[in-house]
Amino acid sequence: MKILLVEDDAVLADGLSHTLTQNGYRVTPAVSGSYAESLMKAEDFDLVILDLGLPDMDGLELLRRLRHRKVPVPIMILTARDSVNDKIVGIEQGADDYLTKPFELRELEARIHALIRRCYGGFRNDIVIGQLTLDTRNHQVLAEGQPIALSRREYNALEILLLQAGKVVCKDRIGQRLSADGDALTDNAIEIYIHRLRKRIRPYGVIIRTVRGLGYLLERTEDEENQKS
Repeated sequence: MKILLVEDDAVLADGLSHTLTQNGYRVTPAVSGSYAESLMKAEDFDLVILDLGLPDMDGLELLRRLRHRKVPVPIMILTARDSVNDKIVGIEQGADDYLTKPFELRELEARIHALIRRCYGGFRNDIVIGQLTLDTRNHQVLAEGQPIALSRREYNALEILLLQAGKVVCKDRIGQRLSADGDALTDNAIEIYIHRLRKRIRPYGVIIRTVRGLGYLLERTEDEENQKS
C-alpha cells in the first residue's frame, strides 16, 4: 500500500514515515504542494495524507487541483486547523477524512485502515475476490483463510491487482510497485512475476487476464461467478 505523505514538518514527517513503514506501508514524503503534485502526476498512490499549512500553497489548493483532475485517490487531511468550519470546507473540497493535530498514532492508523476498507473494500474489513482475501490490516493475502507465501514483489503486484479488481491496471503502474524497493524492471521481468502469480492464484477462483496494449485485469473465474449466482 503506497501512501503519499505531504507534510513540511520534518520531525513529524520522519516520525510518521517510520511508524507507517513499520506497519507495512510504503511511504513517500513530500515537503511542498508543488512537489506532491508532481509526484501524483508521475506515480500512483493508494492514499494521500495531506497537511494544509504547506510552504508554497495552501493544502486546500492542492486538494482542489487533484479533485479537479478527477484523481480518485482517498485523501486524509492532517492539520492543526481544528474549527468546525475548517473541517466542513475540507470535506466539501473533496477530502475523505479530516484529522486534527495533535493526534494519537493509533487513531491515525485506524482511520487509514477505515479509508482503505471504505474506498477499496466496499466497507468490508478485507477485500475478497473469489477465494482470495487481501488482509489490508496485516498486509497479507489469504487463500481459503490461510496466508500465501509471497515474495515482497509478488505481494506488491497482487495487492494492486486485488485493490483494482475488475479494472485494468497498466503495466507501468505494476512496474512502479515492483521497482519501489530496487532497480526498475523490464517488461519481461514484470511478465514473469505475473506468470508466477497466475499459477499461484488459479486454484482459488481468480485469474489475471492480459488486456493487450493496456495491462492486466484480475477477476473471478467463470466457475466462481457461476457459484455466486
